[in-house]
Amino acid sequence: MRAPTQETALLSHALPLSLSAAVDTVAAGSSKAAEFHGPSINEFFPDALLWAGTPFEIDRVVLIRFFAVAVLLVFAFVGTRALKLVPNRGQAFIEYAFDVVRRNTFDNLGEKDGKRFLPLLATIFFGVLFMNLTGLIPGMNLAGTSRIAMPMILAIVAYLAFIYAGLRKHPGTFLKNALFPPGVPWPLYLIVTPIELVSTFVLRPVTLTLRLLMNMVVGHLLLVLFFSATQFFFFDASLGFKAFGVGTIAFGIAFSFFEILVALLQAYVFMLLTAVYIQLALADEH
Repeated sequence: MRAPTQETALLSHALPLSLSAAVDTVAAGSSKAAEFHGPSINEFFPDALLWAGTPFEIDRVVLIRFFAVAVLLVFAFVGTRALKLVPNRGQAFIEYAFDVVRRNTFDNLGEKDGKRFLPLLATIFFGVLFMNLTGLIPGMNLAGTSRIAMPMILAIVAYLAFIYAGLRKHPGTFLKNALFPPGVPWPLYLIVTPIELVSTFVLRPVTLTLRLLMNMVVGHLLLVLFFSATQFFFFDASLGFKAFGVGTIAFGIAFSFFEILVALLQAYVFMLLTAVYIQLALADEH
């Protein structure tokens, strides 16, 4: 028999190493596939679909906002195009939702001022509500208010309405009394005036923005965490951990219903605080 050549010897040594490397690669791939990847803040900044890099950039979040506005317009048109003295179910639902806004507006501003600001407050309430609810629609899964631009714009609108109401009702004293409250000893204005400036004219729009934004961001991250954990436990985890998937999917479903309540509550709170700020601007002490 012919003695093995050098090439044969090298092949005989290389083959086990190659098989071992292949097994290690497969094992590494399996372990990588079994890794759990939680939600990331990058989900709120998807790739641009149109006009990338420009001020008019459109991505999935912007399209979700367009969708929410379109649905709101259709909802308002269909619900009010054929009003009847005895309302049907759809009209009764819309009238009830609108009456919630109207009653809170009149309770805070009175009937006269309430009528003036009711269109603004109703727009804020329904706009925030419809954009919040997109975070629960399959295929969207992101609230239109989960990125800072929309909450900030709404907060600026509320802030401008508050300033407008104060200047219109008390043109000569609104800013003076807001920064220098009557009845305070003059030396204390060194402390009181900076506090009033920050709390009234800075923190109000900032807190309106952040309250709405953070609730929508946290809600999305928790839902993604629950349902991605469910997929991991059911399909990737070892047999002993699959039972945890039952718990995560139960929490996910329960939190989805809770998120509906949060979406409604945040719309109501945003509208209510706007009404309260306007009422403070209209108060006679100004």
